[in-house]
Amino acid sequence: MYIYNVTINIAEDVHDKWVKWMKETHIPEMLNTGKFIKALMSRVMVEEEMGGITYAIQYTAKNKTDLENYYKEDAETLRAKSAIFEGKFVAFRTELEVISQHEKNT
Repeated sequence: MYIYNVTINIAEDVHDKWVKWMKETHIPEMLNTGKFIKALMSRVMVEEEMGGITYAIQYTAKNKTDLENYYKEDAETLRAKSAIFEGKFVAFRTELEVISQHEKNT
């Protein structure tokens, strides 16, 4: 599995609108590409010197091919939709390869 991680710092004056857009529009659109099997949105618990509020959104892909197909077929279109928040955010993207996963048995 691969995780496409997007860390975003969003300005406080558009924060609430952005969170609503992410939860109701952007994340569902990402999942609807068929390239990802799940998404996790987390708030980064750090106070940034530059201000704003930071989030990490992790999209899980079954394999590298699905992730590469996202870049080729969907990334440009979906990223363009964030233009409504132009100048109000900074994004940093990374790819993670899942090596192992462990869960506690209850």
